[in-house]
Amino acid sequence: MMTLDHPDAARDTALDTADDLRIAVMRLARRMRIERVDGDVTDGQLAVLFVLAKHGPQTAGALSEHDRVSAPSMTRTVTALVDAGLVVRAPAPDDGRKVLVSLTNEGERIVAETRERRIAWFSRQFDTLSAEDQRALLASTPIIRALADS
Repeated sequence: MMTLDHPDAARDTALDTADDLRIAVMRLARRMRIERVDGDVTDGQLAVLFVLAKHGPQTAGALSEHDRVSAPSMTRTVTALVDAGLVVRAPAPDDGRKVLVSLTNEGERIVAETRERRIAWFSRQFDTLSAEDQRALLASTPIIRALADS
């Protein structure tokens, strides 16, 4: 039988803890995605809308790099968003060969309302935590952000 004093046992315990954290983060992200305005917009499409809201007009190439998806996949996503009236394509003002994707008013509305719903849900959950747990969660924000951006 392994004890925590044994290096393999400590490694196994660390791996189990890391896996528990991974699962918890995935479940939290999945739960957060439920809080949305338009059920017809896919998670991938909504992610593009949020990028455009945060960073402004982008090329499809920049969007695919940001979301780490293939260019053809992003082209399909952007086309679906154009068809839904949530984004428009237009020539870049500085280089007419480039095409920029930007939000329409409806796209902006979906982003704003979805963000509001998610903030409200998260705030309600956060308020149920003890002050100590709130501080611990807030302290972990830069670490979680660094992992998400890696």
